[in-house]
Amino acid sequence: MLNAVQSRIGKNPSVITAARGMSHFGEHALGWVGIAAVGWVADKPRRRQWAGVAVGAVGAHAASIVIKRIVRRPRPNDPSVQVNVSTPSKLSFPSSHATSTTAAAVLLGKLTGLPLPAVLVPPMLLSRVVLGVHYPSDVLAGSALGAASAAALLAAEKRIGSRCERRAGRR
Repeated sequence: MLNAVQSRIGKNPSVITAARGMSHFGEHALGWVGIAAVGWVADKPRRRQWAGVAVGAVGAHAASIVIKRIVRRPRPNDPSVQVNVSTPSKLSFPSSHATSTTAAAVLLGKLTGLPLPAVLVPPMLLSRVVLGVHYPSDVLAGSALGAASAAALLAAEKRIGSRCERRAGRR
């Protein structure tokens, strides 16, 4: 599957350039933290939610790193695979880019009401395969982990919000 993706769309220089741009944006979830920071500054009434986007993206990224170190699956390493970007580690499963992007997209989608997971996640997942640094199972697992991380954060925010409302009602 990796070879099929690379042979069909991975030979187009524009696709490689776009995939590299996404890779740099998603590195260590920093692009998502940057977007959350802009939202935090610009949207004062929802600062807590914007902070949650940053926390969710970074937390999901951290979870993926822990799992990478446990699983220790090496990145694709075959002469038929063209690697088109450098990576901070030799570990592949799960994709941290897919994890943090999915978490951020879910949280941003909830915050803005836009269908961001459908718009943001597939290109990031595909970019990691196009770049030759992940197997399809790496990006799918990363996306599932990111969705679970975002769901956990949203559930925690809901519990905290309910507690704050109950306390405010007692005063």
